[in-house]
Amino acid sequence: VMGATGSGKTSFINMASGSALRVGSGLMSCTDAVQTSEPFLLENRTVRLIDTPGFNDTSKTDTEVLTMIAASLSSMYRGGVKLSGAIYIHRISDVRMGGASTRNFKLFKGLCGDDMLQNVVIVTNMWSHVPLDVGEAREEELKSDHDFFKPVLDGGAQLKRHDNTSTSARDIVGSIAFNIPLPLRIQLELVDEQKVITETAAGAELGRELREQATRYEEERRRLQDDMNEGIFRSSF
Repeated sequence: VMGATGSGKTSFINMASGSALRVGSGLMSCTDAVQTSEPFLLENRTVRLIDTPGFNDTSKTDTEVLTMIAASLSSMYRGGVKLSGAIYIHRISDVRMGGASTRNFKLFKGLCGDDMLQNVVIVTNMWSHVPLDVGEAREEELKSDHDFFKPVLDGGAQLKRHDNTSTSARDIVGSIAFNIPLPLRIQLELVDEQKVITETAAGAELGRELREQATRYEEERRRLQDDMNEGIFRSSF
């Protein structure tokens, strides 16, 4: 289960599984490590959910988070464990899909890969925080925009609403729990192809994001310096 910090990943897992994983308050992250839920039954199948930190984690850098998730997934794959599905959680209460949400989703896509999309479900939650018509308009934008969910949905992923009940959470998990398990792209890259993390699709995406951030910060620093220099020049006359 992935999503931005504060998107409700841990609460969703607790509702579905009956676990008591610690939930953060507000936008502060409590999930600072990959953790697994208590096992629970869905139609006689034992299911476990994996909770992951968001890439906008408040206590770790994005590089540390990716390394942690990649190490955990690689260990599972080496042990013969494949995932029946992957869940991405997005707050429908967000006015727009901002930089942190966009980065989280791009990295999620990089981790999964195209072949895994048939086993992916995108979950929108926090519907009670917005009027229904507003939420539906945002949902339609997310579904139809090539910068957001459309490419993943076109690749076979599902889009579902979560109404903040255990029944809803279990139904969502049930929609992918019986799929044929498949490896994630990053598992194939790190284990089968013996790539280092910077050579993986997710690692390359994170590197690109960090370079863009560095460029933006440097441009802003130069603008501020120019403004300060101009102010000093004017004050001297």
